[in-house]
Amino acid sequence: MSEPRPRDATTNHARALRRRATLAERTLWKLLRHRRLTGLKFRRQVPLGPYVLDFVCFPHRLIVEADGPFHDPAHDALRDQGLARAGFRTLRFSVREILGRDERVITRILAATEPPSPLAGEGVRRMPDG
Repeated sequence: MSEPRPRDATTNHARALRRRATLAERTLWKLLRHRRLTGLKFRRQVPLGPYVLDFVCFPHRLIVEADGPFHDPAHDALRDQGLARAGFRTLRFSVREILGRDERVITRILAATEPPSPLAGEGVRRMPDG
């Protein structure tokens, strides 16, 4: 029999976070799991490099974070910049938003997964007269 492969610290940390999910994380997971949100596939507490992402939809390269009272905005900004360089977008929601306004949370997540409009970023142009 082969020896079991040792897990790295980030993977072990992710597993521990799954077991100790906060109320906000459990509430958000109920909205996202089993493709409940228009068929979008989300995973929770996913290790990615040195980070553990609360929720991630890989096809859309979208990260959803539940920010509790112990989040450090300066650290989160640096983390989000690093993940953006890797091609990910991060949406952050406070506990209050998740527990009290889940329809707004859902609306923002759905908006972030919509393909950009073909006219996005372009100014309105007049067509030349005949």
